[in-house]
Amino acid sequence: MLFDLHGKRRRVVQVTYLGLAVVMGGGLVLLGIGSDTSGGLLDAFSGGGGSGSGNQVVEDRIDDNEKRLEMSNPPAAEGRIRKQLVRDYYSLASGQTGDGEAISDEARADFQEAAANWQAYLDLDPERPDTSLAGLVLQLYDPNVLNKPQEAKQAAQLIARVDEDANAYLNLIQYAVLAQDTRTADLAAQRAIDLAPKAQKAQVREQAEQLKMPPQAQGAAPSGGAAPPAAP
Repeated sequence: MLFDLHGKRRRVVQVTYLGLAVVMGGGLVLLGIGSDTSGGLLDAFSGGGGSGSGNQVVEDRIDDNEKRLEMSNPPAAEGRIRKQLVRDYYSLASGQTGDGEAISDEARADFQEAAANWQAYLDLDPERPDTSLAGLVLQLYDPNVLNKPQEAKQAAQLIARVDEDANAYLNLIQYAVLAQDTRTADLAAQRAIDLAPKAQKAQVREQAEQLKMPPQAQGAAPSGGAAPPAAP
């Protein structure tokens, strides 16, 4: 039988099992299992792996990009830097804002930095503005964040102009209404109907008329919420 061991063979098995016990015990210590300390030795070497380390990466990248802006850059290169700063400042601020929580002064300052870099990016007059970034900026200017309806309308206009589809113009209606720009809302509604497939024109017309109503009458504001989403 396997365990019916005597002499040297029994001694070898004992040493083997003792070695396995040491290895397993060491692994548990490294992982911080069975101890009163928070984390194990692996955590000590990795710095704990908390959320602060992620923020530090973003903060370091912001510092590097801010320094790069101090140098002479061609418009295309500056545009890439500005776009990254928008995302990083937004990410930094969003990480400080939980669901339903009021925005802290520090987070608001970071949101404002993101907005400033977005405007600086637009000032470069890019040939084809980044619509995915403009979608993020819509959340930045949301009533529950920086509450800048005019700037939000401009971002929605940019998306509609570049994407040129019915959904983008329906979205523009909402932000034009928030900015109290009825003319833009009417034009966006007509453009959404024009771009809609023939079979969907009646449905889009109904949606457009509903979106042109004040938000209180619609029962909901444009998507956004108290806690903004993470950056793409």
